[in-house]
Amino acid sequence: MTQPKNSSGENKGGETHQTAQGGTPVLTTQQGVPVADDQNTLRAGPRGPALLEDVHFREKIFHFDHERIPERVVHARGYGAHGYFESNGELAAVSRAAVFQKGEKTPVFVRFSTVAGSKGSPDLARDVRGFATKFYTKEGNWDLVGNNIPVFFIQDAIKFPDLIHAAKPEPDSDFPQAQTAHDNFWDFISLTPESMHMVMWIMSDRTIPRSFRFMEGFGIHTFRLVDAAGKSTFVKFHWKPKHGLQSVVWNEAVKINGADPDFHRRDLWNAIAAGDFPEWELGVQLFDDEFLKTFEFDALDATKLIPEEQVPVKVVGRMVLDRRVDNFFAETEQVAFCTQNVVPGIDFSDDPLLQGRNFSYLDTQLKRLGGPNFTHIPINAPKCPVTNFQQDGHMAMRNPKGRANYEPNSWGDSGGPRESPERGYKSFPEPVAGAKVRVRSETFADHYSQARQFYVSQTPIEQTHIANALTFELSKVQTAAIRARMVSHLLNIDAGLADTVAKGLRLKEVPKPAAAAKPTRQDLKPSDKLSILKNGPKSFAGRKIGALVTDGVDADVLTALGRALKAEGATLALVAPEVGGVKDSAGTWHDADEKLEGGPSVLFDAVVVLPSKDGADGLTKLPAARDFVADAAAHRKFVGYAAAATALFEKAGVALDEGFVPLNKAGDCGPFVTACRKLRFWDRAAAER
Repeated sequence: MTQPKNSSGENKGGETHQTAQGGTPVLTTQQGVPVADDQNTLRAGPRGPALLEDVHFREKIFHFDHERIPERVVHARGYGAHGYFESNGELAAVSRAAVFQKGEKTPVFVRFSTVAGSKGSPDLARDVRGFATKFYTKEGNWDLVGNNIPVFFIQDAIKFPDLIHAAKPEPDSDFPQAQTAHDNFWDFISLTPESMHMVMWIMSDRTIPRSFRFMEGFGIHTFRLVDAAGKSTFVKFHWKPKHGLQSVVWNEAVKINGADPDFHRRDLWNAIAAGDFPEWELGVQLFDDEFLKTFEFDALDATKLIPEEQVPVKVVGRMVLDRRVDNFFAETEQVAFCTQNVVPGIDFSDDPLLQGRNFSYLDTQLKRLGGPNFTHIPINAPKCPVTNFQQDGHMAMRNPKGRANYEPNSWGDSGGPRESPERGYKSFPEPVAGAKVRVRSETFADHYSQARQFYVSQTPIEQTHIANALTFELSKVQTAAIRARMVSHLLNIDAGLADTVAKGLRLKEVPKPAAAAKPTRQDLKPSDKLSILKNGPKSFAGRKIGALVTDGVDADVLTALGRALKAEGATLALVAPEVGGVKDSAGTWHDADEKLEGGPSVLFDAVVVLPSKDGADGLTKLPAARDFVADAAAHRKFVGYAAAATALFEKAGVALDEGFVPLNKAGDCGPFVTACRKLRFWDRAAAER
């Protein structure tokens, strides 16, 4: 691109080379040198060899060859957004942290992720979801690095490499990708009884969430809060979604991965773009040393939780995500979370898994981001002043100014920063004593009681899903002994569950219950907070209805449906035989959001089918239209329909029930949207059983 010249022949813009004609930015090299030709390599003649002196080509290829940094070993598939956390002051009395003071508004960046899959894996894999939050507080960065499940597979971090190796694709074949339905994973799990509580969670619908926006987050570990006087209070952190909990069903997840493998990230991106900002309340469970001693289990054991009925969750603020990233790589891919990043007023417990994570994460960032200066990358940089004597290294963006690069020094005010006993971080002075041993605490020995408590806390529908998930995953295990070993563990959790899975696998012989370090407690009360269906939304806000429409769609019904959904805080997407759109009964044109073949019903929370009579005749001939209504029915969705749609239902073999709501006139749309607040018509499942 040639720079415009003024009357004297000099380049306009002087030395900066900022813009060309029309104000378009001039393409430059990384050194800021304007580029004349970005289409052709410099060569000796039109057909001659490339010349080594082509610095633009050399730089461009050099950068391209090094664009990829090592992907995360775990949590490789992630998506992030910016926002803020606003404290209500409820924690100010128990923590000196500035982030918890009343009215304090702190910028945050959140990255959601799957655990097992690679960067290219689909969003709806059955997997744990990461929920990592970076708080840019006035006193430095605090990273709350959690998951959407409050417990974990293992108790000691020394087993983490084994867990992840077992969950990843088998090393000889390098498959399956983003799945735990294979021999290695279940071999490891069946030899690790401490994982049984987590098994109940990962086989539940918690691992196939409908959206990042509709899932909980947990800090997993027990931390400490420390007040200004140095008093410590134990704490567990919870994120509670504003719009309630929601998951998909397994058949739906499989089909969503085929229709839109970016389903979760697209949902987050579009929600923020539409101004429907995702929001969570931050809640805490607070307890003291006396509770730690008397609780039925060890709160420092990461495979255990504290039921909310025993220690209620107190809401201490809210988090809103209101800004998308400007560049995925610069922010979401380069963000570095470290569990050891805490601020004054927040401290660690002796949870052995947490202690190991604190050691591991810094190594991870060095490997991924190339050097010790990853905190100089804007997404990782604190938003408060950073003053220390660290210097040099790869990609250093700042170094100490002046002559002093060490401490103590004799240079007074010009000698740089100094420590502050008053404001600085102080670890809680917990007394520590004991012999050097490699043992597991006896208080960590109960592996089945909370697994049973989780299972009996689920609704019958959710229990069926757990049994089905176990049967499916174990059916992919080729080694019969591993399948039987897993059933032996299930016998220590619930006999009915074990029997269902054993029959589903058609075991020739039911094994004896696995040997247990401690017997399963039968006296733990069910906890309603552990169920998704018992903690669903109170409205249809944040959800989406897919409307299958044809030419001649009833204009009044379509208009009324759009208004009802807008009033509810939900959205409407039009699905049509052709992506161009349809003309309604009043002659108004409506652009389609999806072509029928690319907009299956699995992408929506509920559907309506609004063809004209002629349009319905055409839909009955389309396999995608028959799948649209058949899947909606099979997935227990609410279905609104025009009278003409019955021909399509009959062709698809769909029987109507109370979850199918006629939309014969505009006034029917409001009640239909109200019915959709239940999200699923689960009675249809009961009828099928």
